[in-house]
Amino acid sequence: MKMNVPNQLSMLRILLIPVFIVCFLYIPDTLISGLVACGVFIIASLTDMLDGKIARKYNLITNFGKFMDSVADKALVFSALLVITAKIEALDDIMIWVCALVFIRELGVTSIRLVCASSAGKVIAANYFGKLKTVTQMACIIVVLVEYAFIESGVFTETMYIPSFITIVLMAIMTLASGINYLKIYWPYINSNE
Repeated sequence: MKMNVPNQLSMLRILLIPVFIVCFLYIPDTLISGLVACGVFIIASLTDMLDGKIARKYNLITNFGKFMDSVADKALVFSALLVITAKIEALDDIMIWVCALVFIRELGVTSIRLVCASSAGKVIAANYFGKLKTVTQMACIIVVLVEYAFIESGVFTETMYIPSFITIVLMAIMTLASGINYLKIYWPYINSNE
């Protein structure tokens, strides 16, 4: 099967995940590792924006694309959150809770998608709340990576991860709100007797 450009961009996002992880965990210079990993993450995040725009503009929307776009987003965000939790000790307590929240939300929404697909043959694309949640998650990760690079390298010491904490809380709120939104919208499919 020949993949169209939006689907290729989704696959590229997945392929950039190990590059991001290697840059963040294994480049010895903290400033460089944080900024390079952030750059890779931004490129991967931009593929998310591009694949949707191209798919809509050129009518290249496919069920595979709807599914793969969602999988690529989740894989990118999960990977970033996990390595941040593992590497940045100042954030590990809050990040463990946030990782659990993100995982439970994504597992719940994926389950809803499977129920809708099996009971009604309906493939659910991301709605406005889902897209806003993804943007919030990606923005949070970028803020954390940049702040890590500058704090841990000694360039800045005054911020004490306050911008990171603020964006983490916003990300958690949007993650929870979007999960509740999906549950409310698709409850009839879940509660169906069929």
